[in-house]
Amino acid sequence: MNIVACVKQVPDTEAQIKVKPDGSGIDESGIKWVMNPYDEFGVEEALKYKEKFGGDVTIVTFGPARAMESIRTALAMGADKGIHIDDPSYDGADAYATASVLAAAIKTIPYDVIFCGQRAIDDDSGQVAAILADMLDLPQLTVVTKAESDGKTVKVVRPVEGANFVIEAALPAVVTAQKGLNEPRYASLPGIMKAKKKPVDVKKAADLGVSVESKSKVAKMVPPPARPPGKIISGDEPAAKAAELAKLLREEAKVI
Repeated sequence: MNIVACVKQVPDTEAQIKVKPDGSGIDESGIKWVMNPYDEFGVEEALKYKEKFGGDVTIVTFGPARAMESIRTALAMGADKGIHIDDPSYDGADAYATASVLAAAIKTIPYDVIFCGQRAIDDDSGQVAAILADMLDLPQLTVVTKAESDGKTVKVVRPVEGANFVIEAALPAVVTAQKGLNEPRYASLPGIMKAKKKPVDVKKAADLGVSVESKSKVAKMVPPPARPPGKIISGDEPAAKAAELAKLLREEAKVI
């Protein structure tokens, strides 16, 4: 089976994000970058399919030179090869342009199933995988917490409020991974060493015959307003403190 996993490099969830003074984006200085957590579930599922059906896992990413770290992480987990589209002319690409580049890269290789994270934790759009599926004319199964396959079809569970959808589609298909689908493995030391020798094909968008402009752009980024300082209610009598708390919640916070 030919399995593809798309990954994106994003700021670490513990990183302190600062907006540039001109509002044009985030200040990237000092930020630690990691593989998007939802993409980790996609990579793990791809590796499980490889273990079950055999074949190869190809990691595809679109991003600057530093994104190679996320490819190497996936290769250290057990993936076989990678494709890295590194093109500064696409910096700040929106979901449509990103999906266009990913689709062009994936069209150059055989594929039976494509795994993506259900969304990226930086822009939080959740659109790339859906657009990718449309561009490849494939069925899409999104926000998946369980996936079973016989090699020809895939049956998934998609949670909805108060229930679950069970959806089945013929392969090839695009599957987007949600937390709960699996538990991503850690890269072993031998895996890390082997990853250094695994092939990664670095391309520009022009190498793929892609010339697409973003349909949208970020006009300005504004940090959230600072939270007002909290209040401490002092005193020795619990009843008096409770009464004062209720008064503040009613008159100042206006939540009761």
